Amino acid sequence: MDWISGLLVEQNSLQAVVIILLIIAIGLGLGRIKVAGVSLGVTFVFFCGILAGHLGLRINSQVLQFAQNFGLVIFVYALGLQVGPGFFNSFRKGGVKLNMWGLAVLIVGTLLTILFSFVTNVSLQDMVGIMCGATTNTPALAAAQQTLEQMGIESSSLAIGTAVTYPLGVVGVIIALIVLFKLLGGKNKIQVDEKKENPAFIATYLVSNPAIFGKTVREVARMSAKAFVISRIWRSGKVSIPQSATVLEEGDKLLVVTSEKESEELRIIFGKEEERDWNRGDIDWNSIDNSLISRVIVITKRHINGKTIGSLKLRNHYDVNISRVFRAGVTLLAEPDLTLQMGDRIVVVGKEADINNVENEFGNAVRNLKEPNLISICVGIIIGLAIGSIPISFPGISAPVRLGIAGGPIIAGILMGSFGPRIHMVTYTTESANLMLRRLGLSMYLACLGLSAGEHFFETVVRPEGLLWIGLGFVITIVPVMLVGWLALRFGHLDFGSVTGMLCGSMANPMALTYANDTIPNDKPSVTYATVYPLSMFVRVIIAQLLLVIFL
Repeated sequence: MDWISGLLVEQNSLQAVVIILLIIAIGLGLGRIKVAGVSLGVTFVFFCGILAGHLGLRINSQVLQFAQNFGLVIFVYALGLQVGPGFFNSFRKGGVKLNMWGLAVLIVGTLLTILFSFVTNVSLQDMVGIMCGATTNTPALAAAQQTLEQMGIESSSLAIGTAVTYPLGVVGVIIALIVLFKLLGGKNKIQVDEKKENPAFIATYLVSNPAIFGKTVREVARMSAKAFVISRIWRSGKVSIPQSATVLEEGDKLLVVTSEKESEELRIIFGKEEERDWNRGDIDWNSIDNSLISRVIVITKRHINGKTIGSLKLRNHYDVNISRVFRAGVTLLAEPDLTLQMGDRIVVVGKEADINNVENEFGNAVRNLKEPNLISICVGIIIGLAIGSIPISFPGISAPVRLGIAGGPIIAGILMGSFGPRIHMVTYTTESANLMLRRLGLSMYLACLGLSAGEHFFETVVRPEGLLWIGLGFVITIVPVMLVGWLALRFGHLDFGSVTGMLCGSMANPMALTYANDTIPNDKPSVTYATVYPLSMFVRVIIAQLLLVIFL
């Protein structure tokens, strides 16, 4: 039986791998169990780690620290890479508003921390540790510990407070989301939001506005200042692909792709809108006329990566038109300045022979996308770690603030996913590959975090002040989430998916995000999480240090 002892007890690299994977496997298995229709999923790995640590399982401390940090880096970078293509677009459409709501969560939690320090016997130093655990923010804990060390104050109680309150910090956000979902009709709100969301609206117009008779498509586009693409034009019973120099005449029938909110304004510009629903999923686009077809082509050739639609001049070279682009679950309007990326699915309209030529130019070889580009992933993570290590100094704070291994990689992932193709770097990963990276990284992080906290967890809980700390931490977790979440849904005019992502991001809680993604059938929680997380995490790191500097 010595070989079993070598696998589970003797501390070496092999034993560390076995213990971590064992915790992950058991945690993921138990996480599938549903209680009252709710399962904790990957979050259960954390509690299995705590139990394993309590039962005496130990691994080498340096290996533990490496695996924990590496798992966190992999998770946050893959998350940033996933939402990067649509990040800045979503930020322009409401990112400032989302970040203001996220900061409101931080402010409420900070005020509660200060209040509890004054009305209870818990010192502010311990309350900062409790706050870090309640908000599941280990970078803030590290920053607070460094601040105390520079002030010559013992910082061990910070870690104890974080370890005690961290579990309910994880679960508390999930509980708050469940309560908001049940009380405020989350299911109905999600269904309404799904119906409203139509970023690429298709309509037909009859040119009947004398103001545009004799004007070219380019001139009309400049007049309207609205984003649209004319996919087809019917004139005298014949259909054609319009060029930017095509002159519009009275009676022309236009098939236009735009956003739903701008379709009414385009009716004023073009004229009468045809009363036909072109947005149904059962329309056969290849049968609406006899000469033109529509085909979805996947970009798989590297030389297309990073080029704009306008620079390709497809209408001039191939007499075809791109009407829509599907990217990372988001439908984009095919505007001339839109930068194409590897993995984009484009809708091309034209004659079959011309579309075949475009297909050869763009690739459409899906098998080429299944091989991940590990070079760009490694380079991106290195850039992220470099960003996270940059010291940022603030007046009145002796120690510089750093974004750390959580903040730097997610920012790098967002930047690589958004701007990588513009420098012709292939950052595309398939959805399954990205999900694999995120799940593996998060599972490693949670298993190691639970294992390190489990050794002294239960003995800390049974201390006289242990239950008080847990109660205070739970209040700091759930009250800001419930209060701000209710206000955002009731008065902020935000959809449920965006609110859940904002709450998870402001609380730096990837486990709650996983629950939200499993509950809501779109990628809004992930997009808004990445929109809010960088600023919220950075502000929490600063707040943790400011509280100690000001009040101690």
